Amino acid sequence: MAPAPLLSCLLLAGLAHGIRGPVEAQVPGPQPMELKEAFMLFQIQYNRSYSDPAEYAHRLDIFARNLDRAQQLQEEDLGTAEFGVTPFSDLTEEEFGQVYGHEKSPGRAPNVSRKAGPEGWWESRPSSCDWRKATNVIKPVREQNSCRCCWAIAAAGNIEALWTIKSRQSVELSVQELIDCGRCGNGCNGGFVWEAYLTVLNRSGLAREKEYPFQGNFKAERCQATYKKVAWIQDFFMLPENEQKIAQHLATEGPITVTINMKLLQQYQKGVIKATLESCDPNHVDHTVQLVGFGKDKLEARMSAEAPQNGTQAGRPRSISYWILKNSWGSRWGEKGYFRMHRGSNTCGITKYPFTARVDRPSKKRPVSCPP
Repeated sequence: MAPAPLLSCLLLAGLAHGIRGPVEAQVPGPQPMELKEAFMLFQIQYNRSYSDPAEYAHRLDIFARNLDRAQQLQEEDLGTAEFGVTPFSDLTEEEFGQVYGHEKSPGRAPNVSRKAGPEGWWESRPSSCDWRKATNVIKPVREQNSCRCCWAIAAAGNIEALWTIKSRQSVELSVQELIDCGRCGNGCNGGFVWEAYLTVLNRSGLAREKEYPFQGNFKAERCQATYKKVAWIQDFFMLPENEQKIAQHLATEGPITVTINMKLLQQYQKGVIKATLESCDPNHVDHTVQLVGFGKDKLEARMSAEAPQNGTQAGRPRSISYWILKNSWGSRWGEKGYFRMHRGSNTCGITKYPFTARVDRPSKKRPVSCPP
């Protein structure tokens, strides 16, 4: 694997030299060495190979355009995010969306009410929360590969976390069961998180991951109904479209799922994303992840000559509040499989569909059906 610092240095050098424009397939001639070397290291790091010179040239062209896009995002971002080479740097935006997003953006959520606590319940919200620090609550980052099952992975993670928090045993649940056995979703062709919850309710729980392991099949295998259920839920619901209330629920009840616009994640490396409405439309959401915490970072002081003597930064806040989110693209992406987004500005539509299961004492099962 290529050392990350070396790759980053080459990329910065390439960007500084203005790497732009298409790469002509099979046409001899000089190419910027920084670009070719960076692309070679990208291939080594992410185990990429291409079938012929024409495909290589095509992917090199896309790689160069993605570097330009990363530089643009770096200039536009209002937070502390860093953009650059990722495992998806040889994919077009369309290819990336087709492989890792939903089949389509949800028109509307099922007919469920948004639930919250009594008025004023968020006033005691702590300043930070990170469920990764609690024993066994957050399981290792999964990798969905080419299976568009982020909706199933996020729902399984939500149930796993709540099951542990509610003083039950720690379990790792079967994502493949959600893919194979759902009546509503389309397996690896895409789905929505509420369809996963409906499947858990209809099947009275989920099996263990090790007994019904992830295969990433496109619903080609028949649903296996013989495995013992080791975790179940009583219901699921949607939280209010309010970041303060979402934070309070997260801190007092446990991780939840959110569906966001994933457009900026293709080039994301680390830091806190604070997007503009133009760069990340909050009304278009196409990727479901697990929300596991929140916090605040101090910003580096960049004092100007006109800055007041009390140390206030000119035109810039001293700190940035953020959400901590767990993705399903493996631990080599982002911040070891996680990423952070600005908290307080509905970045990338994070408040649009905040869903969670309800894990309580067993109650009588009620019939459920697919939403219209």
